[in-house]
Amino acid sequence: MPPEIAPKRIAILGSTGSIGTQALEVVRQQPAHFQVELLTAGSNAELLIAQAKEFNPNAVVIGDEARYTDVRDALFPLGVKVFAGAAALEQAVAMEDIDIVLTAMVGYAGLRPTLAAIDAGKPIALANKETLVVAGELVTKKARANGVNIYPVDSEHSAIFQCLAGEWDNPVEKIMLTASGGPLRGKTKGELVTVTREQALKHPNWAMGAKITIDSASLMNKGLEAIEARWLFNLVPEQIEIIVHPQSIIHSFVQFRDGSIKAQLGLPDMKLPIQYALAYPERLSTNWPRFNFAQYPSLTFEAPDLEAFPNLALALEALERGGNAPCVLNAANEVAVDAFLQGRVGFPGMSDLISNCLAKATFVPSPTLEALEASDAETRRAARELMKSTTWRS
Repeated sequence: MPPEIAPKRIAILGSTGSIGTQALEVVRQQPAHFQVELLTAGSNAELLIAQAKEFNPNAVVIGDEARYTDVRDALFPLGVKVFAGAAALEQAVAMEDIDIVLTAMVGYAGLRPTLAAIDAGKPIALANKETLVVAGELVTKKARANGVNIYPVDSEHSAIFQCLAGEWDNPVEKIMLTASGGPLRGKTKGELVTVTREQALKHPNWAMGAKITIDSASLMNKGLEAIEARWLFNLVPEQIEIIVHPQSIIHSFVQFRDGSIKAQLGLPDMKLPIQYALAYPERLSTNWPRFNFAQYPSLTFEAPDLEAFPNLALALEALERGGNAPCVLNAANEVAVDAFLQGRVGFPGMSDLISNCLAKATFVPSPTLEALEASDAETRRAARELMKSTTWRS
């Protein structure tokens, strides 16, 4: 008989979010392959406690220090170690018994924990695209220096990664990132003025958190993914193309220098790229629904509408410019999306706010981590001040 293989011990940063909860579904279905070592959450103490009671990790971290006592008291009978705060999170990812870190935190907050995990030599399953958007050069350089592999979890980047398997020595001519077009596809610039929060959150294909769903509706998500792809796959901007594919069956393409194109297909289900990243290079058996070509007689493609959805154009400009421009873009977008979700800015107003911040920010061509953190903080301040002084309802 073959020797029994110990399960891979995983840390899930952001376990109460959309990616984190789906990762735990994967663990439920693959208990022989995965064991939860660390769970972390921002402020959702109730769900974190429930997850810890089910999966019995070695430790949990609650970002909101005001909830520390609640979590500690609830988990004390289980012997689960409980920590709180950002510094504790950066220390926890370095625990010796962790084999791989899934970074599923939302937004800029995922950067420092990811860097701490890389410093500790932990392989990264990356679902937090903002980490590479904000600091792609720093992160990839640190990963190379520490011999750390970064496995993409985004469905599009996972598709590219899968298409490149066995092709590592063959030059890539370009990649094509597919976009569903989101819940507002086909609307004109004028029609977008009256779009509501509820309309923008109604994604046709994917079940995701609020922030990423709004990014999908504005096409900003595809721009962020283009920046992420530039660093994950060592590309130049000219090698990255965006194409709208409403059915979300083809998750992305790779075109090689001989003109041949590879694509990865499947039903829209984030559990597959999560499991692939955690189990790589093994493909684990699943009982999930299979794609049936007969049920999809037509797969369609179209160019993105950059006039109606200028966020994508802004992101591609930031990608081209480099330096701290993607960091500024990300910070302004996080403020804009939060404001839209709260009803303080209209859908097109998000683009206006981001464009203003990009135009006014000081450009830093080769930023350090400290410079990026300063750019992030300054952009958030500037965005909030702009919203106070201007009417952003349109």
